[in-house]
Amino acid sequence: MKFLKKSSSFKIKDIFDAKEGSHVRSKHRVLLFFFLLMSVSSFKNDTADPLSAFYISGYAQGTTYHITFFARDSLVVKRQIDSLLDKIDSSLSIYKPYSIISRFNNAAEGIQMDEHMNKVVRRSLEIYKATEGISDITILPLMDLWGFGQQHTSTAPDSLKVRSAMACVGSGKIHIRDNWLLKDKPCVKIDVNGIAQGYTVDVVAGFLESNDITNYLVEVGGELRVKGKKYPGGTIMHIGIEAPAQNSFDAPVIEKIVHVGHGAITTSGNYRKYYEINGRKISHLMDPRTGYPFQNELISVTVYANDAITADGYDNALMGMGLQKSFAFLQQHPELQAYFIYHRSGGEIADTATAGFYKLM
Repeated sequence: MKFLKKSSSFKIKDIFDAKEGSHVRSKHRVLLFFFLLMSVSSFKNDTADPLSAFYISGYAQGTTYHITFFARDSLVVKRQIDSLLDKIDSSLSIYKPYSIISRFNNAAEGIQMDEHMNKVVRRSLEIYKATEGISDITILPLMDLWGFGQQHTSTAPDSLKVRSAMACVGSGKIHIRDNWLLKDKPCVKIDVNGIAQGYTVDVVAGFLESNDITNYLVEVGGELRVKGKKYPGGTIMHIGIEAPAQNSFDAPVIEKIVHVGHGAITTSGNYRKYYEINGRKISHLMDPRTGYPFQNELISVTVYANDAITADGYDNALMGMGLQKSFAFLQQHPELQAYFIYHRSGGEIADTATAGFYKLM
């Protein structure tokens, strides 16, 4: 469901800064994505090991998905996964006119939610309160206005249009009563793209576990969740955080490797979906409190949490907070760990992380 337009990416030359414990980069735009590093550690050729690797991949939510699980047999097949993803799309995709979320956005007062929408909206409202409004699913009028919705533009709106759209923004304008989602104004519209892929990853992971699969990796659009080990060999999962090469012919460049026994990792950045006006980058990451794109030193935030809906729900919010406020917020939320790439005041690009994330590396 998230936008996946890639920004220009570069091979990165790192210069270690011992004083600050970060890596200073000579290039200014970095693209992160995740994959299972099956070749990082060599596998044992253990014929007695009872688990084999099974792979499922396909397209959903405007992107790709990849599932790797280790089991004695192919307990889950592609058609089951595709059916599951179809049901989620029919609930949460703003690009499908028949979806439940589209029906809400077109309704004057509200609609009855299904299980998927109910869970995602409730979790979104919890994150809205925890972040004091930085994360807000009623952002769709602003996304449309700035050209990141179904209509695209390369022209920034004037302040009058922004103020007009802001009258329809604010999660205080939506209310849950039983299974109904109601809104104060017909113009209030929601967009759960910032959390729905994480939720999707969790649903697929839950489906695998319901079929007695306890060693797996699930990835949808770069958001992922892992549990258990990889086989043969029984080694821990290795996840690469990668800066892609400048073109498809160059070998990939791995920025960091994290070792994850269980949990979820998601990323948010201002490098995927944006346009430029007079040299100024207009990012799709909108501040619902002001009506304008976030402007701070952060380039990307990678979040680790126990589940993907939590990681995905907070990565955009941390991007909006900026580096200093993000670290203050994370001190109050030890269930979250994060890795940041940011601009220094002199223009260099550096990275840093919370203590818990460094332990993963």
